[in-house]
Amino acid sequence: MGMAGCFAAVDTKTLAELEADPGRIEGYLYPDNGDGDPDNSIDVDKAWHGIHYLLHGSADPGDGPLGQAILGGEPIGDDMGYGPARLLRAERVRTIADALIDVSELRARYAPQAMEAAGVYPDSIWVRDGDEALDYLLEHYRELLQFYRDAAGRGDGVLLWIC
Repeated sequence: MGMAGCFAAVDTKTLAELEADPGRIEGYLYPDNGDGDPDNSIDVDKAWHGIHYLLHGSADPGDGPLGQAILGGEPIGDDMGYGPARLLRAERVRTIADALIDVSELRARYAPQAMEAAGVYPDSIWVRDGDEALDYLLEHYRELLQFYRDAAGRGDGVLLWIC
């Protein structure tokens, strides 16, 4: 178990409905009484914080599209265990998709000692697992990169949450 980064692309009509009734967000994100996943969703497992660090250069939330890809958005709805879901509007999703860096650049930013010192979650793996931890990050980053490109191409907004 642990904290996983979850993302769901949501069309603008559905997003407006969820904004009008934030009490429906949890049911949308956990359909079928929690047995299903929303359409157009991904889970980057525990790689979320490492990816954020490599994109943003800090373990803390930040401004700009690279600082918003993982930890951005406006809080919406109730606390879902690790805080409320956060909403990125379609315009912001396009900006993030355009700003996301190439996998090779993300690879070049990998700094296990700095990540461990900064307390990047899960903080015990970066130095211990080295290249295996990097491969784990890159696998999930590729998925996230495609997710944002697809969502931007459809004109979707995004709900992101720690699950």
